[in-house]
Amino acid sequence: MKILVSGGTGFVGQAVTEQLVALGHEVHTIGRNPTSIDDGVKNQTHHTLDLTKDDLPKSLLQDTEIFFHIAAKAGIWGPYSEFFNANVIATRKILKACQYYRIPKLIYTSTPSVVFSEKPIQNGTEALPYGKNEFSPYAQTKSMAEQEVLEAHLPGKLQTIALRPHLVWGKGDPHLLPRVIQRHKAGKLKIIGDGMNQVDLTHIDNVAHAHICAMKAMLLNQNLGGKPYFISQGEPVYLWEWLNQLFLLLDLPPLSRSLNFKTAFLLGAGLEGVWNLLKIKREPPMTRFVACQLAHDHWFSIKSAQADLGYEPIKKMNQAMNETLPWFQSL
Repeated sequence: MKILVSGGTGFVGQAVTEQLVALGHEVHTIGRNPTSIDDGVKNQTHHTLDLTKDDLPKSLLQDTEIFFHIAAKAGIWGPYSEFFNANVIATRKILKACQYYRIPKLIYTSTPSVVFSEKPIQNGTEALPYGKNEFSPYAQTKSMAEQEVLEAHLPGKLQTIALRPHLVWGKGDPHLLPRVIQRHKAGKLKIIGDGMNQVDLTHIDNVAHAHICAMKAMLLNQNLGGKPYFISQGEPVYLWEWLNQLFLLLDLPPLSRSLNFKTAFLLGAGLEGVWNLLKIKREPPMTRFVACQLAHDHWFSIKSAQADLGYEPIKKMNQAMNETLPWFQSL
């Protein structure tokens, strides 16, 4: 099949692309930056396009059977307009392209942040309402885009679903754990809250596998769609205990300094005000959104993904850590 993957050279997109190519599909990746593809990789072509500005060419869209929309602007700081353009405008463009060129299936990579609230979430299900997300332009714009994708589901014309992988990690991770490790090495990391909050972490191989499961399920069931699915390893961890175990494996001292949640939240609010007033572009060291994420439980049920998509994590935490540890040690 001819398959398009936006963000196909990013962390998640590349992992999904590799699996699609291994299955023998003709894969076209889309990204803002040019990339060199190994000459030994067959059936893969990259197209340098900025989805916030450029039109998708007719030749690329014709005869496409599945569109994986993985590209997004992530982060905790930045102008709202940049998040809106990358996450909402680009998604609308892809939706229109799928409808006009009769691309029958769209799999959208979303985030659990769309249901973010200031409260802890334990064993959350897809029945959770969308959050107001005023603390996070990323969560707010991803929520808007996800809702538009799911509302576009129309069996027989366009099947759409949304996957919500939580805290993706693994070899090649450009953001999550490498940044945590570097902050700890620099002495800038503290436990936020009481240190007993549980969270989901999802290894990149499980995330890519979930995308393939979604594709196969949609091919088997032409009515499947219009729904979001939480994706994780199905084994939440105590965040700060897990991080200290990782630090031990990396011969780093355990983290013991802490900051209570209320103080971190108020600090985040103050820093956001200063950063906005002075128009500072770099991320502040704390925000209200980050304080909530670091101090609260946020883990989710994968029962819907198991039932509808046939998803089961292919790597448990211990195996995933053992495979990833050499890469962490090289950072």
